[in-house]
Amino acid sequence: MRFEKGHKAATRRHIIDVASKCVRRDGISAAGIAGIMGEAGLTKGAFSPHFESKEALVREALASALGDQQHRLDEDQQRGLALEGAIRRYLNRAHLEDPAEGCPSAALLPEIARQPLSTRQDYEKALRSYVSSLAALLPDADSAASRRRATAIFGLMVGTLQFARAVPDTVQAEQILEGGVEAALHLARV
Repeated sequence: MRFEKGHKAATRRHIIDVASKCVRRDGISAAGIAGIMGEAGLTKGAFSPHFESKEALVREALASALGDQQHRLDEDQQRGLALEGAIRRYLNRAHLEDPAEGCPSAALLPEIARQPLSTRQDYEKALRSYVSSLAALLPDADSAASRRRATAIFGLMVGTLQFARAVPDTVQAEQILEGGVEAALHLARV
């Protein structure tokens, strides 16, 4: 059967999008090739023409999720969103309840740390870019101190979201999120 031009590229993009959501929702280890391909509406046999290994798919799925996160922050900045808005957009109920669409750091950091060096290097590059965008929202944006503070703010945001996701009490989870917002804003003012 012949497919129209661009079909293979579109299928590959679809697999990456589905895998990105699956690994953030279920974890890298728990997201198997068969499950990902099934959610993509494809057979497991359709995997190998697109990717050499699960590791290659995971690397691309992470890159896609990190790129989407960076894109959202960049768009927010272009619309004039201040640091508090960026923090509140990250630490909110919708993000709390939907890890499959959210930050890969909050969903996957322990697993990312166990990935091959190339995957961790790609993650580090994306992290630097995101932190630079956050630092641009701080006073004295171009200083090394602002980049360090932006790194600390992002770490606090990730940890806050992880804590809030871990508690079953929705009221407690909301309090954790708001405490994280307050702490991140305090750190931004230092």
